[in-house]
Amino acid sequence: MSEKIGQIKGESSVFFLCDVQEKFQPVIIHFDNIVQTCCKLLSAGKILEVPLLVTEQYPKGLGKTVPALDVAHARVVAEKTRFSMLVPEVDAVLEKLAPKVVVIMGVEAHVCVEQTATELVQRGYTVHIVADGVSSRSQEDRLLALQRLRQIGCFISTSESIIFKLLGDKNHPKFAEVRGLVKQTSPDTGLAKI
Repeated sequence: MSEKIGQIKGESSVFFLCDVQEKFQPVIIHFDNIVQTCCKLLSAGKILEVPLLVTEQYPKGLGKTVPALDVAHARVVAEKTRFSMLVPEVDAVLEKLAPKVVVIMGVEAHVCVEQTATELVQRGYTVHIVADGVSSRSQEDRLLALQRLRQIGCFISTSESIIFKLLGDKNHPKFAEVRGLVKQTSPDTGLAKI
């Protein structure tokens, strides 16, 4: 039942960081805002011990994950040419962790994020898409991807909503550590409007 309503618990969730790479910076709309959002979520995830799985789409041509994102604690950083993140290296870690919930952030919303989410939903996972943490080269592609993702059963959430769902309670032992991340004012980019 909890999966059907989009409940998130740290012990049964993982974060997917999809292809936030150097060469995408000049072409993805709101790229710097996406990086800022991902940075906040990765920091919260590290504090709350949410496993992180990272992919890089053809890094030889598109570069590595941007240096602003600390992925040193990732369970896997997998290179790929396939659009879905579910390559063998990621699948192996996913199978070992056996989460119920996958939270996806990154680029591009209408390509790699959408194909990853579609495959995860088909496999029975509860999928959350971070609305202020995904983008594409065009706003149209981004918005239509978010609509399609909702149609196939994904939950569309903001980064702050994800963090508070993971905490669950002000009395969470790591609330004070995470509160500072939430207090950071995020610019109103309109990315959460769908």
